[in-house]
Amino acid sequence: MIAAPHYAAFAAACLAGLAACSSPDSATRQAALQLIPAPASFELRKGGITLTNGMRVTAADARARDIARYLIELIARTRGLTLELAEDPRAAGSIRLALGNLPVESPEGYRLTVTPDGIDVIAGDPRGLFYGAVSLWQLITADGAERGPATIAALDISDAPRFAWRGFMLDSARHYQPPAFIRDLIDWMALHKLNVLHWHLTDDQGWRLEIRKYPLLTQIGAWRIPAGSAWPREPDPATGVVPRYGGYYTQQEVREIVAYAAMRFVTIVPEIEMPGHAQAAIASYPRLGTGGSAPVVSPDWGVHDYLFNVDESTLGFLEDVLAEVIELFPGEYIHVGGDEAVKRRWKESSRVQARMRELGVADEAALQGWFVARIERLLDARGRRLIGWDEILEGGIPARATVMSWRGIEGAIEAARNGHDVVMAPAPLLYLDHLQSDSQDEPPGRPHVVTLRGIYEFEPVPRQLAPGEAGRILGAQLNAWTEHMRLPERVIHQAFPRIAALAEITWSPASARDWEYFLERVPVQLARYRRLGIDYADTAFQVRPRVSPGTAEDQLQVELSNQTQFGDIHYTLDGSMPSATSPTYAGTFGASTGNTLRATAFAAELPLAADSPIVLGPQLLRRRTDEELRQCTGNLVLRLEDDAPLEGDRAVFNVDIIDPCWIWADADLTRAKTVRVAVGQLPFNFQIGADVDAIRRGDARTAEGELEIRIGGCHGEPAAILPLEAAATANDVTVLPPASLPALAGRHDVCLRFARPAIDPIWAIWWIEFDE
Repeated sequence: MIAAPHYAAFAAACLAGLAACSSPDSATRQAALQLIPAPASFELRKGGITLTNGMRVTAADARARDIARYLIELIARTRGLTLELAEDPRAAGSIRLALGNLPVESPEGYRLTVTPDGIDVIAGDPRGLFYGAVSLWQLITADGAERGPATIAALDISDAPRFAWRGFMLDSARHYQPPAFIRDLIDWMALHKLNVLHWHLTDDQGWRLEIRKYPLLTQIGAWRIPAGSAWPREPDPATGVVPRYGGYYTQQEVREIVAYAAMRFVTIVPEIEMPGHAQAAIASYPRLGTGGSAPVVSPDWGVHDYLFNVDESTLGFLEDVLAEVIELFPGEYIHVGGDEAVKRRWKESSRVQARMRELGVADEAALQGWFVARIERLLDARGRRLIGWDEILEGGIPARATVMSWRGIEGAIEAARNGHDVVMAPAPLLYLDHLQSDSQDEPPGRPHVVTLRGIYEFEPVPRQLAPGEAGRILGAQLNAWTEHMRLPERVIHQAFPRIAALAEITWSPASARDWEYFLERVPVQLARYRRLGIDYADTAFQVRPRVSPGTAEDQLQVELSNQTQFGDIHYTLDGSMPSATSPTYAGTFGASTGNTLRATAFAAELPLAADSPIVLGPQLLRRRTDEELRQCTGNLVLRLEDDAPLEGDRAVFNVDIIDPCWIWADADLTRAKTVRVAVGQLPFNFQIGADVDAIRRGDARTAEGELEIRIGGCHGEPAAILPLEAAATANDVTVLPPASLPALAGRHDVCLRFARPAIDPIWAIWWIEFDE
C-alpha cells in the first residue's frame, strides 16, 4: 500500500514509468491517479476492468441503493454510459456498493477496490459510501473522454478525510441567487467531497430568509434600490412601482434546499448576523436599532455602523428569529456573525449606555461579549452550538463557542490555545472575491491576486500550535463574498477551479500534497467541469502574449506565458484555432504585423484555456488597458463593474477609489502626436469611515471635471486636459475627444488623473492610446 508520505513521489514515478504500477499501459496508469482530492493511500495492482453499457450496479441496503442511483445518473450524464441498478441485492454486478465494517475512525472513510472481476465500494456509513462513489466516478472519467467505455486499472484505495469541516461560504445577502443555483452548488461541492455550506443570509444589504413572525424582514429587508444613475428611480408606468432589487428564500424553499443538501451529505450552517451588519433588519423594524431616523436597506458596500440595541425586546426578537432558523436547519451549528460591529452608535445611545450600567458592563467590547454569551445560552438550550467570526473573542466567549478565523490566522491561534474549536477562513487567502489572475478577462473583484497555487499551499493548522491545540482546528472553507459577484455565474468563475485546491488541503493528508502533481490532475478535472456544465475560470492557464518592437518596421517580437507555467503552449499565426499539433512555443519569436495570433496551453491533448484572436500590429504598442497600467498609490484598489446597462455585458475597471490615478510607465512617446482615452463612471457606494476624507478630487475647472495627463510624473502642469463633458451624461464607456501632445522624444512615465467636483461618481480609465 502506498501511504501518504510517499504518495506524490510514487505517483510521479508511476507516471514517468519508473515504478511498477502493474497497469495495462501508461495511459491507464495515468488515469488511475486522476483523483482530486488525493486519497489517503492506494495500491495499483495487475490488470483492470472496462465498463460498458448495460453493466450492473448492486446495493444491498436501501441507503446504498440511493447512492447507487445517484452514481448511475452521474455516469450517464458525464460519460454517456448506461448502467443498470440490480434491485435484487443477491444479484451479481460489476459495481458493488455496500455498507459494512470498515477499520477507519471517520464515518466519511471508505475502501474502493477494482479488480478484473468487478468494483467494490465499502464504507461503514452512507457518507463514506457516497465519497467512495464519487472517487469511482472520478476513475471512470479519468481519461478526459466525453463518451464511451471506460477502462479502470486494478487498484485498492483506503481513504478518509483529514478534516471534518470542508466548507464553502456563500453570501446571498449582497446578491440573491435562485434556489436552482444553490442546489447546483451543493452538487458540485459534494463532487469535491466538501461537506459544509455556510450560508450567509442576512446583512446590511439584504435579509434573505422568510421569518413568519416578522414578515417585514422580507417585505422590506429583502429589497433595495442600487446605487448608480443607471438604475430606474421613477415608478414603472405600467405598475406605478419603483423597481427594486433583491429576493428572499421562503421557508418551503429552504426546507427543500436543506433536504437536497442532506442527500449530498452537505450540512448547511445558516448565518444570521448580529449585533452588527444589521441595517436591513433595522430598516424593516426600526425599533431594533439605537434611535434616530430609520435607515434604508443599504445599496453600499463596506463597513456600516447600524447595530441591534440590547433591549430585552430586541433580544426577544432575535430569540424568535433563531427559533425559526433552528426549525429550518437541523445541523449542529448556527453562525451569528459578530464581525465588524462598529460601536459608535452604542457609544452615542443613552439607552445602550444605561443598559450597560444596569448590566455592570465596562465598555462596548465587553457588551458585545455579553450579547454573544446571551445568544450562546439560547442556542445551547436548544441543543445547538454557536459559531462566529473571530471578533467574538474580543469580549470573551463561552467555552462551547467555535471561532471562524478570518482576520489572518491570529484569531485561530488565540482561540485554539483557549480551548475553542476553530474553522480557518483567513482573508485574503481563502476569500474568493480576490481575483485569481491579472487577466483582463477577470470579472469584478479585489485585484490582489489569490492564485490557485496560493490556496493549495495554505496549511490549515498554524505551525504555532502545539499538537494538543492543533486538534482544535476543525478544517477550513472558501468564502464567496458577493459584493462583486452580481450574477451566479460570477460565483462559479471565482470558485472553480480554486475549489479543487481547497478540497485537497482539507481532505488529503498533509504529506500527500504536492503542487506539481496536483497540476497534473487539474486538466482532467477541468474536463469534468465541462461535462457538468460548470463555466469555470481558465485564466490561471490562459496564455498571455506580450509584444515588443521587432528588428524591422513590420515585425513584432512575441513572448507567451501563463500564470501557472503549466502545459505546452501551441500557437498559430493565421487565425486558426490551435491544437496540440500546432507549433510549440519554445521562446520569444518574431511575427509580421497583420498576423492573427492565437495561443492555447495544452496538457497532452486537453486544452487548458480558451483563447482570443489578437491581430498583431503597432497598435498593440501604442495602447494600454487599465489592467496594464499601474495604480499611482494603490490605497484601495478595486475592480469595479459599470452600473449600466441593466441587462447584458458591462465594462469593468481597475480603480483606486481613494486616488483614481494611473501611470503608463516608460511609454515611448517619440512618435506620439495625440492621445485618446476611453473612460467610464462608477457610483461611489462605499462605507469606508474616516477614509472618505482622504479621497482625492483634484481642482476641477468645470462642473463635469477633466482628465489631466502629465508627463514624467503626477505633479506639475498637465501636458493635456480632456474635458469630461461628453462622458458625464453617458451610461457606458465614452471615448473622449483626442487631445494634442507636445513634441517629445524617448520614453517617459505618463500619469492620468481626474479633477472632479465630487467623489461621486468615480471616474475610471478603460484604455489609453497614443496616435502618430
